[in-house]
Amino acid sequence: MLHPQLLADNVPLHAEQRLLILNSAADPFVQVAARQLSRGRIILAEDNVSALEQAYAVPARSQLQHIPFHEYTRETSPNTIDVAVMNLLYQPSKAWIYYGLEAARYALRPGGRLYVTGAKDRGILSIARRMREYFGNLETVEISKGWRVVAAEKTAETPSPVEPPVWPQREVFAGGELDEGTRLLLEVLEVYVTDVALDLGCGAGYIGMHIAERARKGSVTLVDASLAAVALAQQQLQEKGLTNAQALPSDATSAVSGQRFSLIATNPPFHVWGVNTKAIGERFIREGARLLNHRRGRFYLVANRFLKYEPVLEECFEEVQEVGGNSRYKVLRATSPVRPGRRAERERAQELTQLSKGWR
Repeated sequence: MLHPQLLADNVPLHAEQRLLILNSAADPFVQVAARQLSRGRIILAEDNVSALEQAYAVPARSQLQHIPFHEYTRETSPNTIDVAVMNLLYQPSKAWIYYGLEAARYALRPGGRLYVTGAKDRGILSIARRMREYFGNLETVEISKGWRVVAAEKTAETPSPVEPPVWPQREVFAGGELDEGTRLLLEVLEVYVTDVALDLGCGAGYIGMHIAERARKGSVTLVDASLAAVALAQQQLQEKGLTNAQALPSDATSAVSGQRFSLIATNPPFHVWGVNTKAIGERFIREGARLLNHRRGRFYLVANRFLKYEPVLEECFEEVQEVGGNSRYKVLRATSPVRPGRRAERERAQELTQLSKGWR
């Protein structure tokens, strides 16, 4: 559970300070800070384009500056930040957290402070120990309902890195190895040479690259909400000389909403803020159905077997089949997207079915 006021109540700010938000732009604290730093600056070192859009909705957006999280230490100078803040809730893994701690140590001026908040089950205690190692000091500022706010100050004794910290790309993207679910999807993925395809939630780009190598007379667009993922995918496309493909940052399909595709493939994430959820996958299905050509269009999805995407697929497509997988994963193919008018009829029929069950 998010405690929206923890940072606001425990991070003191002054009007002219420079504040660094470490991959936590979705935290409500950003809105509070924007009001308080009337003559200051808020640097959003942020990876997620959806969180970034949310942060820029604040009235005082002129005080905001964005630098992609994975590029922060490469693009900025050290010893320039007064206060840095990170919420563990928004970090996908420990590799992201450790990079954030190193970035803070690099960015803070002497006397500057790093505040980190998180729940016990999100590893705040082990991260606090790591902060003490990095900075040589630690203060527990607040404990509330299983959450903590801890702080460390950059002092003259704090070890300073000789070189700017390097983004841990290998650790973040599983060492460049293909995960089992994606491998199973690629084994059954049918690609035509003229396909206009979409890799939805592309990650490092393996699905999109596989399609681009086969759709030589077509094109592939790879999209992801993670700027680090998009950068890596674009880099790999260039290294492989795949000129018929491009990678774009996108909140689901927002960057390609006006386009149509003959093939859409996805391995949607199902962990959000440490919780299993079908919400992203279901959104991908619904938005993908609207972008898929009605003739010859194919939508492929791979997922763990315990994730029941079939009801939403059957709501959005006329035909849904399991075409691959193993005991752990399933690969589903959907064709013939339901037209908007027909979809409304289906939804109404489902509502009537539910009502009739209630009358019995």
